[in-house]
Amino acid sequence: MDDHADTSRTSIKAYLPAYQKERWKAHADALEMNQSEFVRTMVQAGRKGFEPAHEEPASSDATPRGNALETQVLELLESDTFSWDELLEAVSEEIETRLEETLDELQNANRIHYSGRDGGYILVGGGDGQ
Repeated sequence: MDDHADTSRTSIKAYLPAYQKERWKAHADALEMNQSEFVRTMVQAGRKGFEPAHEEPASSDATPRGNALETQVLELLESDTFSWDELLEAVSEEIETRLEETLDELQNANRIHYSGRDGGYILVGGGDGQ
């Protein structure tokens, strides 16, 4: 039997210093990945050149912006049972956080600003981003 035929998902645990986890989380966020996608992708990328003669197939969702929502839902459900509302709240919180961080970054880079007069966020320079 081919040892690569089983494509079911399983989890692993790793222990690392808190500062390193924060760095990885920031990098994952910058790549718009969750932490599991980031670690899986980086491990696969880091193994290039160190692999034995028989190559492992690449993880089917090791691409940036794979199905991040699916992965996040599966990770949540590994730990507990959630209602629809609880799942929605869990995934919405991350989206809200990412949106706020992105808006802050864009404002700090002077690419957008908030205009009460215009009723929300607008591009700096009238739409051309300048």
